[in-house]
Amino acid sequence: MIYELRTYEAKPGRLGPWLRTYEETRLPILKNHLGNLVGAFTPDTGTLNQLVQIWAYEDYADRERRRAALWSDPDWTNPANNTSDALQQQHSTILLPTRFSPLK
Repeated sequence: MIYELRTYEAKPGRLGPWLRTYEETRLPILKNHLGNLVGAFTPDTGTLNQLVQIWAYEDYADRERRRAALWSDPDWTNPANNTSDALQQQHSTILLPTRFSPLK
């Protein structure tokens, strides 16, 4: 398994409305294609105005296959459904579990 840590930072004052729209319109498409959402969080300390997600994949090939399907979905790529105007930045990190990690 590999895990992708995705962090979305919203513009000040935009996180709440963006989260509602994201949950209703974007997340169902993501779940349909990407599958295993391990967790979704908002920080209570540190850098605020963020959504932090962890997605699980079998391996890099699984991730590539799933993300290619996502980007070929017209509902995902439709400009009318884009919510990125509420964001300042996005960051993605691939995490590999250690031998002793509870998540494998």
